[in-house]
Amino acid sequence: MQAAKPLFDYPKYWAECFGPAPFLPMSREEMDQLGWDSCDIIIVTGDAYVDHPSFGMAIIGRLLEAQGFRVGIISQPDWRSKDDFMKLGEPNLFFGVAAGNMDSMINRYTADKKIRSDDAYTPGGLAGKRPDRASLVYSQRCKEAYSHVPVILGGIEASLRRIAHYDYWQDKVRRSILMDATADILLYGNAERAVVEVAQRLSRGESIESISDVRGTAFIRRDTPQGWFEVDSTRIDRPGRVDKIINPYVNTQDTEACAIEQGKGGEVEDPNEAKVVQILESPRMTRDKTVIRLPSFEKVRNDPVLYAHANRVLHLETNPGNARALVQRHGEVDVWFNPPPIPMSTEEMDYVFGMPYARVPHPAYGGERIPAYEMIRFSVNIMRGCFGGCTFCSITEHEGRIIQNRSHDSIIREIEEMRDKVPGFTGVVSDLGGPTANMYRIACKDPEIERHCRKPSCVFPGICENLNTDHSSLIELYRKARALPGVKKILIASGLRYDLAVESPEYVKELVTHHVGGYLKIAPEHTERGPLDKMMKPGIGSYDRFKQMFEKFSKEAGKEQYLIPYFIAAHPGTTDEDMMNLALWLKRNGFRADQVQAFYPSPMATATAMYHSGKNPLRKVTYKSDGVEIVKSEQQRRLHKAFLRYHDPKGWPLLREALQRMGRADLIGPAKHQLIPATQPVGDGSYQSARRKNSTPVGSKKAGAGGKILTQHNGLPPRGSDGAKPWDKREQAKAAAFAKMQEQKKGGKASGGGKKKPRPVAPR
Repeated sequence: MQAAKPLFDYPKYWAECFGPAPFLPMSREEMDQLGWDSCDIIIVTGDAYVDHPSFGMAIIGRLLEAQGFRVGIISQPDWRSKDDFMKLGEPNLFFGVAAGNMDSMINRYTADKKIRSDDAYTPGGLAGKRPDRASLVYSQRCKEAYSHVPVILGGIEASLRRIAHYDYWQDKVRRSILMDATADILLYGNAERAVVEVAQRLSRGESIESISDVRGTAFIRRDTPQGWFEVDSTRIDRPGRVDKIINPYVNTQDTEACAIEQGKGGEVEDPNEAKVVQILESPRMTRDKTVIRLPSFEKVRNDPVLYAHANRVLHLETNPGNARALVQRHGEVDVWFNPPPIPMSTEEMDYVFGMPYARVPHPAYGGERIPAYEMIRFSVNIMRGCFGGCTFCSITEHEGRIIQNRSHDSIIREIEEMRDKVPGFTGVVSDLGGPTANMYRIACKDPEIERHCRKPSCVFPGICENLNTDHSSLIELYRKARALPGVKKILIASGLRYDLAVESPEYVKELVTHHVGGYLKIAPEHTERGPLDKMMKPGIGSYDRFKQMFEKFSKEAGKEQYLIPYFIAAHPGTTDEDMMNLALWLKRNGFRADQVQAFYPSPMATATAMYHSGKNPLRKVTYKSDGVEIVKSEQQRRLHKAFLRYHDPKGWPLLREALQRMGRADLIGPAKHQLIPATQPVGDGSYQSARRKNSTPVGSKKAGAGGKILTQHNGLPPRGSDGAKPWDKREQAKAAAFAKMQEQKKGGKASGGGKKKPRPVAPR
C-alpha cells in the first residue's frame, strides 16, 4: 500500500494566527468576536452542530481549523431559499456540504416508508428540520447563493450515493448524486485525507476542476485521460453460437495484450452457459493507471443483472492496497471514482481525535436536548472500520474494512477530559467502541497479504486463517480505563462481534465480569443458513458458543446478566419457512421480541443489490445464475415480522393462514411445541407482557439468557460512526431503570420477616 502524506505535515494556512475557536462560529456575531472578516470554508450540515468527535461536521471542521483555515458552520438551514446559506457571507475557498450523520431518507422514513415522528440529530428531537435528499438541496442553494464558489459534497449520504444506485423510496435506480447535485467534487468515506489535500490545493490557487488525482474523490469528466488503460468490467454471453471471448480486462488498443489473449487456449465454452469473464491483466497495465469501466447508468437502470454485476465489481475494488479507479457513463459524461483513501495511522487518528472539541452542543441551542448527543455524550470512539462485510450494512462501504485504531494514551486522555469537562458526568463511561466493540487492533497477520486481498469479509464463511484475533490490547485498554480515578464503570454498548470474541475466552471473561450493564446486545440476525449466507453472518452455532461463555462467566462473577439478540425480518434470501423456523427457535429459547426491524435497503449495500436484482453479487453474476428469494410485498413483510413477534395475538390470524398454507397446521394449538394457539383471546387482542416466561437469572440453577429482543439494528453504521443512529430513547429509560434496580439490590439489606425476595427479570 502506497504511503500517504501525514495529516499533520501540511504547511499551515496564514489564518492559523487566529488560533482555535471555542466553537466554530454559526453567526456573523461570533465571527466578529473572533476577529474574522470572512470564513475560508463553510460547512453546511443537516445535523445540529455538536462539537464532539462523533459528529462529522465537528471532526472535519476542527481538522481544517488545525490546518490554519477559518471554518464556519451553517447547521440545519432553512432550505426553502438561499438566505440562510448567505448568513456567514461568501467563503474564500469552498462550501462543504453534508446531509448529516445519516442518509436523509433513512433519517426521515422507516423501513415501511412511513415518516418518522422525530429526528435524533435535531434540538428537541423535532422532525422536519432537513429536506429529503438534503445533499442535493443544500448544494443547489449554495450555488444559488454564490455561483462561483466550489461546492464539495461529503458525508455518508454522498458517499453511498456516489455511483448509480438503487433508491428504495422511489423503487428505481438513480444516477450518481454528482449528476443531480450542483457540486464540483465528491469526497467519499472518511474524508480527512481528501478534504485536507483539496483545501490546501485550493488555498494555493489551484482550480477545483484541475484536482482529479486525490484518492477518495469522485468527479465528472468527459473522457479518459491520456496514459490510462481503460478496461470493460464485463462481457456477458447471449444464448446461441459463442465465439472465443476476448478478455474484457485487456485494452483492445493494446495490440500486444490482445494478441496474447487471442492466442490463449482453454476449455471449450458451453454455448448454453452465460458467464462473466474473469479479470486478467496485461503485463503492461499498472493498477495506478488502470480504470475499470462499469456498465453505464442507462444500462444498470434497465438491466438488474448488470446492476448486480456493477455492485459486485465496486465491492471488489474497495481495498486501498489494490483498488483501481472506476468510471461509469452517465449520458454524455463520465463519473470517475478514484481509489479509496489510504487508512489513517494511529498517530493520525490520535491527531484527529485530539482536536480541541468542546464536547457539547453549540451554545446557540440554549441547552435544548439533542437526543443523538445524549446517547454519545459519555462515550469514546476507539477505532474505525469493519472487516465483517455484512451485506445489509453500510459501514464497510463508507469507513472501509481496514481497522484504524487510536492509541491507549489518546483514548485515556479523552476519558479524563470527559470526566473533567463534560457537565453531568457521574463516573459511568457509556461506551468504548465504534462500528464494532471488539475489532480494536485486529488485522491481517501479514501486511502484504492484506494489501493483495480481495475478499469482502475476513470472518465469513469462517474466520480467515490470516486474521490475528488477539484481544489482548483491548483487554489492557479496558483495565487502564476502569482504573482511572473518578471512573466508576466502563460499559460496552457497541455491537459485539461474538464470533471473534469466542476466539479469546479471556476477553469474554473481562467483558462479562466488568463491562456489561445488566444486558449485552449481540446480533445473530437469523438462525437459518439461507438468509445468514446472504447476510455473510456466522451460523447460530457461534451464538450458542458465546452464550455458553457468557453464562459461565456471569455465574462466576455472581451477576444476573442477559443477552439481548437482534434479528432482521424480510432480508433477501429469507423464505417463509426460514422465518417459521426462527420463530420456533425464539419460542424454544423463551425470547419474545418487543420491537422488530425489517430489512432496510440502504444505498450501495450488497443486500440492496440482491433486493433490486434478485441476484447474488457475492458470487459470479450471470443471467442464468441462481436467484435470491426476495421479500417485497407489504403482506409478506408483515408476515415475516409477525413470525418474529409470534407471541403477539394481533399477528395470529396472519400466522394461522400462513402455517396452513405451508402445510404446518401442526404448529397451531396450545401445546408447548406449537407456535400459536388456535383461537384469539377475548378483547382487543393486545399483549400486555413482553417478559420472558419463567425467566431465570444467569447464575441460578436454571441459567438462561432471558429478556426481550431490543431490535434497533437497521443494517446501518451504529452509534459513533458517520452513519450513526442512536438507541431509541425508550431503550435508554429501560436500561437506566434496570441498572438502578441492580444498584439498589446491591446496596440494600436483606429483608426480614421471611419475605421472599422478588426475582429479577430481564430489562423491559
